[in-house]
Amino acid sequence: MSLPSTLDFSAATILCIGDVMLDRFVYGGVDRISPESPVPILRTSRDFTVVGGAGNVVRNIASLGGNVIFISVIGDDSPGQTTRDHLDAISNCRTVLIAEKNRKTTRKTRFIAQGQQLLRVDDEVILPCAAATEDEILRQVRAFLPECQVLVLSDYNKGIFKSDLCKKIIDLVRDLTGETFPIIVDPKGRNYEPYKGATLITPNQKELTEIAGQSLTSQAMVVDAANTIRQQFGFESVLVTQGAQGITLVQGADHAQQAPAQVREVFDVSGAGDTVVAALAVGLAENLSLWEACRLANTAAGIAVGKVGTSTVSIDELQASIGHHHDSLHGAQKVLTVTNAVDRLKDWRRQGLKVGFTNGCFDLLHLGHLSLLQQCAAACDKLIIGLNSDASVKRLKGDSRPVQSEETRAHVLAALGMVDAVVIFEEDTPFDLICALLPDVLVKGADYTIDRVVGADIVQRHGGEVLLAELKAGHSTTSTIERLGS
Repeated sequence: MSLPSTLDFSAATILCIGDVMLDRFVYGGVDRISPESPVPILRTSRDFTVVGGAGNVVRNIASLGGNVIFISVIGDDSPGQTTRDHLDAISNCRTVLIAEKNRKTTRKTRFIAQGQQLLRVDDEVILPCAAATEDEILRQVRAFLPECQVLVLSDYNKGIFKSDLCKKIIDLVRDLTGETFPIIVDPKGRNYEPYKGATLITPNQKELTEIAGQSLTSQAMVVDAANTIRQQFGFESVLVTQGAQGITLVQGADHAQQAPAQVREVFDVSGAGDTVVAALAVGLAENLSLWEACRLANTAAGIAVGKVGTSTVSIDELQASIGHHHDSLHGAQKVLTVTNAVDRLKDWRRQGLKVGFTNGCFDLLHLGHLSLLQQCAAACDKLIIGLNSDASVKRLKGDSRPVQSEETRAHVLAALGMVDAVVIFEEDTPFDLICALLPDVLVKGADYTIDRVVGADIVQRHGGEVLLAELKAGHSTTSTIERLGS
């Protein structure tokens, strides 16, 4: 059974309810130990926040192209307002955040240097929802459910489901829609009683081991434990995520299916479960079979663990993973939209990597281009190429150019090992693209002076550097075309 060759989740609307939190990342460098105590001194260079917990499920649904209605509870505090601002910025998300005065918005702060996490600080108070809050959540469920095809309950054990709200929601949805409406639960803890009546539950192997009360040392034991909780709590299916071992879907004692992990390089497994739930939800909303949706989720998880932190997976990345073989996939995934490039750059910076940028038409790749790109790659850890679009090249070079289309030029550049991303821009200069990316190193040929390099002042103002690369004499696309025409 193969997945659809073209993915489109724009008609999917998911109702998501769960514990939202604010993830803060503080980056810097460590070059000495404190004289006051044997601890490293972190010199901070940047920090940012993203929504995490159930908020990461929301971000992934949105980045996969689906629509999401999100209901959660926050504190009446500054982190709560920041959380609200982040969610309001997601165009295909409608948010109902109920602020409670006695609640503190959960915030997790991670301190990172040289790609390694030094410390995590959790600022939270775990409280059940007030009775009035529960009533409001149930009212919102009743109002929004007719618009939705799938319900996701994301339990991070931060309080929203601490009483019997989860059971009340499931019972309400069953009363309103019957037994066939998909309810996906991402569980926490050892008590699965509140999730009774869910369609699908998604424990990872560690969580399944905890509820089974014994070590699961074989695949047969995993299937048996999953089937036991399926029968005990009335779940239609159980999907066990198993890291490097992939996924196992259990729908009965003799009905278990397994798919191997689709992982190229693992940087961080945090948030991968959120990606699985999001991909499952949009897949089921678009009428994929349960196994097709699970395979889609497995592919998405393989992309997610190649990133750092609570990252999202885009529809373009997922489409590329499904539509290409491994060898061509690597190049195809390098050609990015501006939005995806910004997300990719954030991932690299979370790893402590230096990001470089250069731009050009790259119409006919020649030795001069290769020399420039080699110097760029030597100055950074990851290199992004800004590529003039066909219309832009025509305005700059005349009606006879470009010789090759933007798609061809982009994929030729992406095939080079020294190039990590290619972004096509429509303007005559890459100024807007540079402002969006804010690279650490901006590279241009030495036939320019720094004051003439587009975007140099922006990069320098944000702590970056400008490098003038030595040019290879006697090599240019124009001269090559002239020789071909003579």
